Parts: sequence; structure tokens; C-alpha cells
Amino acid sequence: MTPIIQLNNVYKAYTLGNVSQPVLHDISLAVYAGEFVSIVGASGNGKSTLLNLLTGIDKPSSGQVHVCGSQLQRLKEEQLSIWRGANVGIVFQFFQLLPSLTLLQNILLPMDFVGTLPKRKRLDRARYLLDLVSLTSQAQQLPSQVSGGQQQRAAIARAMANDPPLIVADEPTGNLDSETAESVFALFLTLCEQGKTLVMVTHNETLAQATSRRITLHAGRILSDNSTQTRRSC
Repeated sequence: MTPIIQLNNVYKAYTLGNVSQPVLHDISLAVYAGEFVSIVGASGNGKSTLLNLLTGIDKPSSGQVHVCGSQLQRLKEEQLSIWRGANVGIVFQFFQLLPSLTLLQNILLPMDFVGTLPKRKRLDRARYLLDLVSLTSQAQQLPSQVSGGQQQRAAIARAMANDPPLIVADEPTGNLDSETAESVFALFLTLCEQGKTLVMVTHNETLAQATSRRITLHAGRILSDNSTQTRRSC
């Protein structure tokens, strides 16, 4: 079975002035299609940096990052943008919806950017995703006109716009109340059941324990990696 994510001896450091500040040390990791992985650990231990490497937003100082069939550090920025649009859906803590666009338009935007779907099919796809996240009646609302939980569900629908195999979420419930957080997590579980691979950074220990695999980072290293799900190939 070929993993959808493969990290080999990844080291990441940032240079501040003349000082090199290590963030991740010797990270080796394989994630297979259909896994729901939570990444936990105290702030400052490299969780968000790890997500940035998985999405090609950042590159390792050394080591290899293979995601969805591509070695990311070999791709140029333009290639990375196209690769990311087709392969990875990103969900942020603060939603990152464009405020001047309706929820429907926010979901259409990634499809227009990547162009994998014919124009005539994009509207149907966007409406299907709004229905999936129970936002059909809010399609024409601006982000400011709906609740935080609804904005996050719209952000998940946007992440699914191009039907990517991988969903990456950085503290997706951190800005939500507990009841809304549970509903967003239930949506992630539905996506996992549909065959998507999910990697989620979270401080919510209850949600982390409900994922199929829990990875703990400490001081930029993998402290533990507990998996209960049978691995499946892509």
C-alpha cells in the first residue's frame, strides 16, 4: 500500500537574524488513505509547521515530503498552487472566507481557480456541497450574516470544492463553542467515511481521542503515534 502522505527524516528550522531556530526534528511519518489523524501537543511544538509542510505552504530544511504522489520540495510555487488546488482542502481556525462573496461564491472560487470541472457543472457541485454541510438556505448570505459554526461548515465545503483526497485542518473547532465543535467534527467523520483522508491539528483532547489515529508532538519530535484504524490503500 502506498501512503498518501510520506515524510522521511524531515527537519525544519527558521533563520532569525543569524540564528537558526529548529522547529521539527527527524519527522518520519506515513499516513494512508481513509485515516483520520489528529495532531496534538502544546503550543510551540511544531504542529502548524508540520501542516504547512504537508500542504506545500512551507518546505523542509532537509528530508523529503511526499503528498498525493508528489515530492513537494521539488515543485515550484506555480506548480504547488495547482497541485494544492487539486489535491488538498485546507480548513482554518478563523474560516478565511472572503467577506465580499456569498457562501456559494466562496465555494465556487476554488473550482474556478483550478478548472478541473467544466463551468456548467460547478454550480451543481457547489450546491451539492452546501447541502452536504446543511447550508442550502444560506447560500446567498455573506459570511458576516451567518454564525461562526455556519462559516466553518462553509469553509469545509469550500475545502471540498475540487474533491481533493486530503483534507487538512488547523484548529478547525478552536473558535467554536462545544456543541458547534461537535457538529463540525461529525462532518469530518462523514468525510472520512466517504474515503477522504483527514489530518487535524487540535487542542481538543476529546475530539483527538475520537479520531482513528493520534500523533503527539513534543519539542518538534513525534512523542507518540497511536493508531487503531485498519490502513487502506488509495
